[in-house]
This record gives sequence, C-alpha cells and structure tokens, in this order.
Amino acid sequence: MMIGRSFSVKDRIGALAVAGVLAVSTGAMAQATGAAAQTTGAADTTASGQKAAATTAVTTPAKAKQPKTRKEDKVIVSKDTKKELRKGKKDNPLEGQDANLPDKQLYDKAMAAIKVGHFDTARLDLQTLLNTYSDSEYQARAKLAIADSWFKEGGSAALDQAESEYKDFITFFPNSPEAAEAQMRVGDIYFREMDRTDRDYVKAVRAKEEYVLMLTQFPDSPLIPQARQKLRDVQEALADREAGIGAQYVMHEAWPAAEARFQTVVDTYPLYSQMDEVLIALGDSYEAEARFVRNRKDLPEGAKAELESEADGKAADAYKRVVLEHSATAHVEDAKDRLAAMDIPIPTPTAAQMAASVALESSRSQYTISSRAQLIFMHKPDVVLAAKIGDPPLVDPPPTLAPDLVKKEIENFKVALNPGAARSATATAPQPAPEAAATAPAAPVATAPAAPAGPLMFSDVPTAAEGTGGSSAVMTTGNAGSSTHTAVGSLEIISPSTSTSTSTPAAAAPATPAATADVNSALKTVGPSDAKPLPAVEKAAALPVEGDNRVPASGQPTPAPTANGKKPKAAPVDTKDESSSTKKKKKGLAKLNPF
Repeated sequence: MMIGRSFSVKDRIGALAVAGVLAVSTGAMAQATGAAAQTTGAADTTASGQKAAATTAVTTPAKAKQPKTRKEDKVIVSKDTKKELRKGKKDNPLEGQDANLPDKQLYDKAMAAIKVGHFDTARLDLQTLLNTYSDSEYQARAKLAIADSWFKEGGSAALDQAESEYKDFITFFPNSPEAAEAQMRVGDIYFREMDRTDRDYVKAVRAKEEYVLMLTQFPDSPLIPQARQKLRDVQEALADREAGIGAQYVMHEAWPAAEARFQTVVDTYPLYSQMDEVLIALGDSYEAEARFVRNRKDLPEGAKAELESEADGKAADAYKRVVLEHSATAHVEDAKDRLAAMDIPIPTPTAAQMAASVALESSRSQYTISSRAQLIFMHKPDVVLAAKIGDPPLVDPPPTLAPDLVKKEIENFKVALNPGAARSATATAPQPAPEAAATAPAAPVATAPAAPAGPLMFSDVPTAAEGTGGSSAVMTTGNAGSSTHTAVGSLEIISPSTSTSTSTPAAAAPATPAATADVNSALKTVGPSDAKPLPAVEKAAALPVEGDNRVPASGQPTPAPTANGKKPKAAPVDTKDESSSTKKKKKGLAKLNPF
C-alpha cells in the first residue's frame, strides 16, 4: 500500500508525457513509411503509363484535345453574311491565293476598291496590272474586272463603256470560261435599260438578241439557266407589247391589224402569261369578221355562207386551243362558253396537256406589295408573271402582217363571188404533160420588124387587110395634103397629112378645095350649144406721163397741171384711221378718253 502511494502527481504527469512522445514518434514513422510506399507506387504507375503511351503512339497517332468553347461565345453566321461571302468569292475567285505576288496584290486591292464603290481607283490599279505584268495569270480577270466596274457604276455612259469592254474581252479571250459571263453581262446591260412595254422597245429587242447569242455560243456554261430565265422575262415584255397593240386595234375595229398582232404573239411567244386572253381575243376578231359578212346585203348567199364558214372555223380553232393547251388558266371557261354558243363540241384535254398547263401556271410568281410598288414608281416592264419553266424559242418565225391578211381576205371575197375564177393565174394554169409537151408543135416565133429607113408616118401603118392580127383599127390614107381617116370600132378619126410623097411626085394629085378647108370640119365642136365668144380683153389705161412717172401712195394718178403751170393742192387726207407704230399725242377733249 505504501508502495503504491509513493507515486505522486508529478510522477504521473511525467509518465503521460513520455507516452505522448512515444505515440507521436510512432505515427510519424508510419506516415513516412506510407509516403515511401505511395512514392514507389506512383513511380511504378508512371513507368507503366509511359510504356503504354509509347505502345499506343506506335499504333495510332495522338489527338490534340481541343479546348471547349462556351455556348455564349460561339459565333453564328447569318444567311446574309454567308451570301456576302459567297458573293465576294464569286467576284474574286483568286482571293487568298499567292497573296505575296505583286500582281495578285494589285488585283486584290482593285477588287476591294470596287466593293466599296471606288471604281476609278480600281480601274487605275487594274490597268497598271495589265500594262506592267503582261504574262500574269490575272490578265483575263483584270480585263473582266474593268468591265464589271463600269457595269456596277451604272449610268448611260458607263453602261455603254461596259458593253464595249465586255465585247473586247470576248474578242481577246473567246475560249476562257469568263467569256460566257461577259456575254451574259451584255444582255444584262440592255435588260437594265428596258422601259415599260408601252414605251420604246428597242432595248428589249437588243436584250433578246444578246441572250439568244449567249445561249447559242456557250451552251455548256453554268450561266445557261440564268440566261434562259432572262430570255423568258424579255419575251414576256415583248409579248405584252404586241398584245396591247392588238387590243388597241380591237377598240378601233381594225380586225385584220388586230389578228396580225395576236397571231404574232401566238406563234412567237408560246410562254406568254396571258396566252388564253390572246387566243380568245383572236377568236373574237374572227367572229367579228363573220358578223360583218353576215350583215352584208350585196353578197350572194353562196358567197356569204362560204366566207362566214371560213371565219367561224378560225375562231373555233382559237377557242379549242385555249381548252386543250391552257386548261389551267383563268379564262378557259370563257372559251368553252363561246364554243357552246357556236354549237361546237367542247374538246377534252389529255392528262399530259393538263399536267403541262398546271406546271406552267404554277411556275409563275405572284404579285407582292414590293413588286407592285416597283412597277408604279420605276420604269420597268412587268415581268412578274413570266414563266419559270420551259425552253424559250431562240428563232422567231416570220411575223404575221396586216397587209398580207387584207390581201388574202380580198382574194377570198373575189373567189366567193366568182367560184369559177381562179385564185391566181399561175396557180390554176393547166400544166401540160411531159408527153404532150414533147409532141406539141412549136409556137411561131415573132420576128422583130425591120427598122424603118426614115421617120414613121401614118401611111406606114398597115391595115387590117394586110394581116395585122385582125385589129379593129383601119387606116386609109389619101394623097399628099389630104386628111387621114382612121376607124377604130365605130369611131372615125380624121387627121391631116403633113408629109408629101417624094418617091412618086408624078402620082401626086393637085390640091382640092376640100384639102384647104378646116381639117376639123367633120368633127362636132365639144361645148354648150349656147356658147358665146368671150369679150375682148380691155387694155389698161395709160398712166400720165410725169417727171418720174410715179403714182402717189393713195393709188390715184397725179392730177394734170393747171393753166398757170402750178399743180393743184391735193385733197387733205384723214390720217386718224391709219395704223402707225408711233404713239400720237391726244389733243383737246381726246385727252379725257382713256382709250
């Protein structure tokens, strides 16, 4: 017990301190041992990882890990930006290629100037490129860029210069891919200058010619679809003009002229958007001619029926064409109604015809607010309804002319009035068979008469008895100095003979008193029975002879001098009514008159 008590508090504290130190040192040793083990494991793992990486590098290449981009940092390119990028690449397809070359730098600088509207600066750089680097691969593009700068600048003078530059480019580089583009731009120049359909149409005709030239010369160009559509637009404008002129002729009831215009539209512009209306108007014109013939009272019934039947047949053909070829248009019912009124069966279009009509009408655009505003405020042709499909004709057929139709109608009237008459002498002349032509006797060949020795006289004309072909004119001649009697039918012409025969002077008879009389005594004077000779012409009175033989301004002769040798005073002349350019002063009470 005493032994146990001998441990004091101090001893206990010291024992606890020793135990704590031992515990701390034991934990440190364990931690050191764990760290060493961890280090050894990491080294082993690194070595194995490097070995595996080396093995992987031999089999497959390592991929670099791209840093992730946040959603809000992503740039989304809009459609307009993409369009501008494509447009810039089209204008400058050589962008980014060989940027360090001096000619390429000039070309890029010029294209950048054109993009911002500095056309003069761009043309200067391009001309420098052409003059300095004659062997550059950018020669063709630079030449075309000069023309494009004039085209984009606009204006009448600039467009004329652009056309000249494009033509030069086609001349110098006919086999380059850009030649088709140059030809396309020439058509675009005239297309831009086109006016409304009721105005001058020369630009539209030139645009049509240029697009046709592009389609025929460059059939493999990628711009062919664009050229075809532009040609459809131009033909739409030209067809609209022809149809408008035909409508004006209809208002004035000039049916042949209207038919000529409508028939030209039908033959030349088959893709016209208002073709159904044109065909109906053409049929109505023929119907108007049929009514005109029907109302004529001076024609025989047979001729009237023939002419009326011909006009009705042409009208029915026009209406049937609307029903068959344009069944998807808005006026097909009008054509059916007209056929029903004429008691003609209404034809039924085939499935192919209906599908073609539906496809053609569906391809046309529709009017919008912007398109209508452009047509109102800008001088542009209305090509909104132009077709988007179909091959436009490249060769125009001969136009139908109104004078030809009038001549044909006149000929039809003549044939109808006289069915036995031939339409023309050459068309109905009987042609002999080859055998008959071989055995037919040869016709006598007329020989030219011998040249007369002197001037022809009335006595030299042969009579009917001498074999002149049975002429009804008979001439008898008398002696020299007598009159010549010529009988033409029942008319006898008496003319004097002024020549004397020198060949047989002995046979000449002496002149008779009848020969010296009036040669026209046998003819009756033409004129009224109570004709009186005109009175003799009165001679003007002689002017009085005076110093200078002049007549005064009043028109009266100068009075003769009196006995004392002095001239009498002339009567005073009232000059109030005479006109004068000088303003006369008023006198007396006349000053009060304001007029």
